[in-house]
Amino acid sequence: MKITFAEKAPKNSLFVAGIYEDASFGNVTKALDKLANGSIKVAVGNADFKGKAERFLRIPSSNGCGGQLMLAGMGDAKKHTPLALEKIGAKLFACLNGLREKKAVIDLSDIPGIKEHTAEKLVAYAASGALIRSWTFDKYKTKREKDEIPVLDELVFITTSAKKSQEVFDKLAAIAKGNHLTRLVVSEPPNVIYPESMAKYAKELSKIGVKVDVLGEKEMTKLGFGALLGVGQGSIRESQLVVMKWMGGKKSEKPIAVVGKGVTFDTGGINIKPSNGMEDMKYDMAGSGVVLGLMKSLAMRKAKVNVVGVMALAENMPSGSAQRPSDVVTSLSGQTIEILNTDAEGRLVLADALWYTQDKFKPQYMIDLATLTGAITVALGYEYAGLFSNDDKLCDMLTAAGSAVGEPLWRLPMGKAYDKDINSDVADVKNVGSGRGAGSITAAHFLERFVNKTPWAHLDIAGMAWDKADKPLTGKGATGYGVRLLNEFLTKNFEA
Repeated sequence: MKITFAEKAPKNSLFVAGIYEDASFGNVTKALDKLANGSIKVAVGNADFKGKAERFLRIPSSNGCGGQLMLAGMGDAKKHTPLALEKIGAKLFACLNGLREKKAVIDLSDIPGIKEHTAEKLVAYAASGALIRSWTFDKYKTKREKDEIPVLDELVFITTSAKKSQEVFDKLAAIAKGNHLTRLVVSEPPNVIYPESMAKYAKELSKIGVKVDVLGEKEMTKLGFGALLGVGQGSIRESQLVVMKWMGGKKSEKPIAVVGKGVTFDTGGINIKPSNGMEDMKYDMAGSGVVLGLMKSLAMRKAKVNVVGVMALAENMPSGSAQRPSDVVTSLSGQTIEILNTDAEGRLVLADALWYTQDKFKPQYMIDLATLTGAITVALGYEYAGLFSNDDKLCDMLTAAGSAVGEPLWRLPMGKAYDKDINSDVADVKNVGSGRGAGSITAAHFLERFVNKTPWAHLDIAGMAWDKADKPLTGKGATGYGVRLLNEFLTKNFEA
C-alpha cells in the first residue's frame, strides 16, 4: 500500500478529518463544515458522535467538499501516545478497507503535540498503524468473494510538515516491514517453511546488508550440537543454525544477541501431541521468525547498533530415527541432558544455540524468544508474554519497551528450588521438571544453564505469537509480536 504525506489535501478522494473527544470542532473540521453548509455538525449531533478514539462517522457527499467525508474519533488529545495513534491508524485502515475505498485523504494537521512527541511525529505513527494493519495472508486463496479482496491501496496523510512526518515514518515503515516478514513466515504452512527454507529467507537479507552464515548438520555434528540435532533427527528435513549479523554501531561495542526457537513443525515427536490443535504447531518457529523480522528492520532503517540474530531451526517428527524418552544427549556446552519428554524440544534447540552465541560473540546482553510452553498461557493467558531473566536492568529495559509499543511483558520468578527440580539422576539435567506445576519457570531454568552468566532474558511468547481474535494492529493470525518490542528496546537503550 502506498502511503504519502502532504501539507494540502488533494481533491476528489474520501476525506477523513480527526475530531477530539468531548471537544468542539478542530480547525480542519470547522472549515469543512462551513463548506458543507453546516451538514457535518448536524450529522455529528444526530449520530451522537463524541470523537471517541477509533470511532468513525461517514457523512454523505456535500457540495464544496470535493468528495465523500468521514470523521475519525481521536479520543482525548491529552492521552495521545504513539501507540494510541498507531491503533487509530490501524482501525481507520480496517474501516476504509471494509467500505471498499481505494484511496483516502486523512487530515490530522491540527493534531496537538504532547510531551516529547511532535504533531508531525504523531501523524507518522498513525500512518505506521495503517501500514502494519494492511498486511494480509491470502496467497493460497484461489477463489474469493469480491468483498474479500482488499482494494485500499493509497493513503495520503495531511500534516503541518510532510518532510518531518516522512522522516519519522521511514523508520517506522522499516519496522512494520520487519513485522510483516515475521508474520509471513509464521503464517506459511510447514510444507513451505522448514529449516532450509527459513535459512533461504535469511540469506535474502544479505541484499540489504545483513551478513548471514548457515551451519548445516555436518558442521553442527563436528562442533557438538547434540541437543539441537537430537530434536531434528526424526525428520527428513535437515536442521540448521542461522547466524545473522547487523553491525551498524561502533566497532568497539559488544553486540546484543537475539536467539529464536525455530521448530518449524512440532508434532511432539515420540511423545506425540493430541490431534486437536496440532495444526497450530506450524507457528512453533515464531521465535526465530521474530529474529528474522528484527534483522530486516534493523538493516532497512540503518540502525546504529550491533546485533547478532541466531535462528535455531529443526523439525520435530516421530519416525524410526526419532529421539526417544530416556535418551541422553551431550549438548554443545558439554552438559549431558536426559530427554524425559520429546515434546519439551524447544529448550533443547535453544540450549545449543544460546551456548554457541555467548561463547562465539561475547554479547553484552542476550535475549531469546520462544513459543516455549503451554504453561505460560495458563499463567498469563493471551495478554502478556512471560519474562524470565538473571539481570534486573535488562528486565526493566525490556518491560519499558514492551509497554511503549503495546507488546507487554510480565516477569515471573526464578529460584533455587525451581532449578533443583530439573536435576537428573542419570545426567547433568533433565528436560522437564518433576511435576505439572511451574512448567514455564523450570523451562527458563533449563535455558539459564546454557547462558554461562551472560546477562540474559527469556521471552516465552507462546500466548502472543498468534491471535484468534481480531486485534487493532494485526487483526487475526500471526502478530509478529517481538519485532516492534526489540526495535524499541534497541533504539531507546543502545542507539546513539
